[in-house]
Amino acid sequence: MADETKRNVAVVGAGVIGASIAFELQRRGFEVTLIDKGEPGRGTSFGNMASIALDFAAGSGPSTWKKIPGWLLDPEGPVWLRPSYAVRMLPWFLRFLAAGRPSRLREIEDAGMRLSKRALGDFKEMLEAIGAPDLITEEGCLAIYETEAEFAADRGHLAMMQRYGFEFEVLSNGAIQHYEASVSPAIAKAVLLPDNKSIRDPYKLVVKLADAAKAAGTTFVSGTVRNIERRGDGTVVVLLEDGRRIEAGSVVLAAGVHTRFLAEKLGEPIPLETERGYHTQIMKPGIAMRYSMIWPHRAFMVTPTAGGIRVGGNVELAGLDAAPDFRRPRVLVRHAQRALPGLKVEETTEWMGHRPALPDTIPIISPSSKMPGVFYATGHGHLGLTFSATTALVIADMVTGLKPSLDMTPFRIDRY
Repeated sequence: MADETKRNVAVVGAGVIGASIAFELQRRGFEVTLIDKGEPGRGTSFGNMASIALDFAAGSGPSTWKKIPGWLLDPEGPVWLRPSYAVRMLPWFLRFLAAGRPSRLREIEDAGMRLSKRALGDFKEMLEAIGAPDLITEEGCLAIYETEAEFAADRGHLAMMQRYGFEFEVLSNGAIQHYEASVSPAIAKAVLLPDNKSIRDPYKLVVKLADAAKAAGTTFVSGTVRNIERRGDGTVVVLLEDGRRIEAGSVVLAAGVHTRFLAEKLGEPIPLETERGYHTQIMKPGIAMRYSMIWPHRAFMVTPTAGGIRVGGNVELAGLDAAPDFRRPRVLVRHAQRALPGLKVEETTEWMGHRPALPDTIPIISPSSKMPGVFYATGHGHLGLTFSATTALVIADMVTGLKPSLDMTPFRIDRY
């Protein structure tokens, strides 16, 4: 492989993960090509909940199996598994339930919290590097509980955060309004998460990352990747649907849930599914919020972002091709109005996107086990924004040949 090709890296996927990786690799002196079928930030990263969420939570636990009937029967619940897709989801679900075994659960929490420990510091450093430190807020997040029973049900998660040294403060009714005056007095308790920051506009963040990478020399290519090949001289070739070929010393696959199709072609299938998430962006909410707010029992967030207030979250398991079901974001808005009685719903847009979800909740950040020169950064689920800067640093270390400062064994692609 010619020396100039060794210094070339192709990054597939221009969401927040791919754009962060492209920027970091360009900073380290690589010649980067960023590839996406759309414009940077227009995919799943466009509609995320703008949250740097350090309170990692595993998706499955010892009693999760008891909830599955409700997921099949209640299309307005926090998780909705479309019956028509349930059979196709069965292998994924078996792995998901296995990840909830107590011994495995502790391993997953250790891995997730290992990333969370670094996430905020790495993220702030990345914002400084692209000249956009003001994109992150100073305020934290309020987790709210309508009843004492809801709060009691979340004690295990709070105990886990305490075990890993994350700060939080429990607020009783009355003290909550000191932080967020719009919250209903019917909310019994809240937990202040001071380090769970918000982004003022997640789409603008990805655009700034991509622009900073381009300004440093990154080339953006619009196209759909069909396959990855490796020549005898070690050059990795990205094949596009239109016949173009991009040669590189390394390739990073960061295309969200679509990464699974390329992984299959490389002979290393990964159990990557889509957790379809919805949001409603309200541009005339009638209230002002300082803090983001999460309601764990109902599995949704409210975040002041993108010039308004965004209500979103929830999980729908229905694959890539099913039409959106916009009943789901409307249910979330009704829940939000229960917590924020003054919230008006005027000048709104609704959106649906595909979170890349793995059954054990933690991402794949790993070299390929089949093709030297190929690396994966996918499966971040609800935490793509949170872990973006840390993922970029680790992947850049791997591409450079350095040993990452984190133990990356839990995130390897061949763990399944």
